[in-house]
Amino acid sequence: MGWLQSRRLHYWFAAIAVIFTTLAALRALFFIGFSGLELGALSQTEAVAQTLGIGLRFDLRLAILLMLPVALLAWFPKWNLISSPGLRWLARLYLVLALGAVFLVYIFDFGHYAYLGLRINATALRFLGDAQISTDMLWQTYPVIWISLGWLGLTALLYWLLVKLERVTLDRPAKRIGRFSLVWGSALMVVVVFLGILGRLENINLENPVPLRWSDAFFSGDSQIAALGLNPVIFLYDTLEVPHEPFDRESVTAHYDVVSRYLGVDQPDVQSLSFLREQAVQPYAIAGSQPPNVVFVMLESLGTSAVGAYGNPLNPTPNIDRLAKQSWFFKHFYVPVTGTAKTVWASISGVPDVSRDDTSTRNPLITRQHTLINSLEGYDRYYMIGGSAGWANMNALVRQSIDGVQLFEEGDWTSPLVDVWGISDLDLFKESDRILRQQADGKPFFAYIQTAGNHRPFTIPAQNDGFETRDLPLETVQNAGSRSLAQYNAVRLLDFNIGRLMEIAQAGGWYDNTIFVLFGDHNTRISQIPHMPPAFEKLGLESNHVPMLIHAPKLLQPRVIEEAVGLADLLPTVLGITGTEFTNGAMGRDIQQPAPEGERVVPLVLREGTFPLIGGVTKDFLLQMQHDGSEPTLHDLASQEPLTDVADQYPEEFQRLEQLTRGLHEAARLMLYQNVRAD
Repeated sequence: MGWLQSRRLHYWFAAIAVIFTTLAALRALFFIGFSGLELGALSQTEAVAQTLGIGLRFDLRLAILLMLPVALLAWFPKWNLISSPGLRWLARLYLVLALGAVFLVYIFDFGHYAYLGLRINATALRFLGDAQISTDMLWQTYPVIWISLGWLGLTALLYWLLVKLERVTLDRPAKRIGRFSLVWGSALMVVVVFLGILGRLENINLENPVPLRWSDAFFSGDSQIAALGLNPVIFLYDTLEVPHEPFDRESVTAHYDVVSRYLGVDQPDVQSLSFLREQAVQPYAIAGSQPPNVVFVMLESLGTSAVGAYGNPLNPTPNIDRLAKQSWFFKHFYVPVTGTAKTVWASISGVPDVSRDDTSTRNPLITRQHTLINSLEGYDRYYMIGGSAGWANMNALVRQSIDGVQLFEEGDWTSPLVDVWGISDLDLFKESDRILRQQADGKPFFAYIQTAGNHRPFTIPAQNDGFETRDLPLETVQNAGSRSLAQYNAVRLLDFNIGRLMEIAQAGGWYDNTIFVLFGDHNTRISQIPHMPPAFEKLGLESNHVPMLIHAPKLLQPRVIEEAVGLADLLPTVLGITGTEFTNGAMGRDIQQPAPEGERVVPLVLREGTFPLIGGVTKDFLLQMQHDGSEPTLHDLASQEPLTDVADQYPEEFQRLEQLTRGLHEAARLMLYQNVRAD
């Protein structure tokens, strides 16, 4: 056992222990401060402890991998960390840079999860495309200086500990180790290190040993719990390494019959994979001598869990609740993928943005999309945003897809900027009103107004027409779905501004003949939502489930839509209301047309990134599967145990949704490229 006296062995394994302990502490910090799970879940839910165990094995793997270069420097036969001061300083430089980079990834991971509810992955690189805006948002939202000092302090602390470790191990007197002991001890250490990197002790195939993978963390089916098991550095690396094909033509072909029937394609052709179909003027179109205006209002970061009409107990949205009773109120409305740019994309193009490595707005090859907005002949077309439309390159989609659009953004307004997102939503509504009032008599318009106030840093502007914040205990707002009191008041401010928008439109004379389409782009809930059915939290549906109203009390009778409806359905539905004929090759359908599949199905991406989890949701069920169609499960949305797979209880529904879910996802990937307009 003389090999156990090795100074280099003591240093190397002790350094691994120090790094592993630090990574484990960061995992505990994520669990307590960011995961949204109560500490009691550790004892109440078996999957939590098991998932944390998986995460600790990832942490050990990372600690070992970080120390492998040091092992090489330590075990050089002549010049090594004991005999060469130069190599020792090289090892120190490597460790301080490597640890600094690792801790920086952790910082961004914590922020990424607090922002989107997702561990950091390759898709986070999209923010580098808007580095200035991203930097400004971080600066205005977070205590960047203190975070930076904490980062430098933690890196310095680890460096100091490792230097101290050198002195108590590498610098002590040597003890003689026999050659036989050295050989078999080294062999044993190779096995131990191999098992540590492998991350598993059971079911090891020595011919093809399968290491612990990121997917092992998702065994519970609960994405919130699964997040506890991922290591941000390893997961980011895994997602960066996977090559992507833009679409899988063979899979689209295999599901073409199902999807073409679902979309109601006029002349199905499996060779061309065409999804084109025509819709004529429908008998349910509203009558009137003057075409109605259409105004889309995108409600930034507003999910159903924050809205009183959907059950929030704190009454944060009295104006939206009031409008819901006067409008077409959609109880089960979903955006296909979370994220502002992805919602803008789908609402304009009608194609879910299922791109796996970036937002489609950042792909210059496909931003010139067909849009049904161009079917509104004789309409003036506007796009209004308080900040920069260059965020995520959204202006490319808007300008290249909407013919004759007038884009108003930061720099076009006279109102003052309030934060990184530009002017306040209230000022955006007032300035938009000044533009829309100037419409020639009888000339209809389409306007897309994109709000931004309900977003970090949750600025409450000084000039807000008398809006007052409400002071409630933090626990109260967190139990109702808000992460902070600032977020809760930002929702209230957005609702207040929607009420003002209706008053402004009435005063401006364009309210009565306007169809207002109000919808959220995603939810940012990272807290508990006991007022919502368990399925929304357990299955991750709360991120995609957003409020949706079509408000036109002078033109449409109030109505409650019980069926599941998706974002891509907005434009076909509005064009059906206005009596506009159109040709559609995208995913959306007029909800007043009967659904060929019976109960409507909305395709979703439940977990973004390199390895997406996809779904098909109806009013009553969710079918979810891995992106390649594996591991399909069916879930009852009304169940108190929604994670239970009920496929055996509803075999026909399972089979129907399994085909549609995979088929619609693959068709959407193809449509991103097939829906591109010719130059």
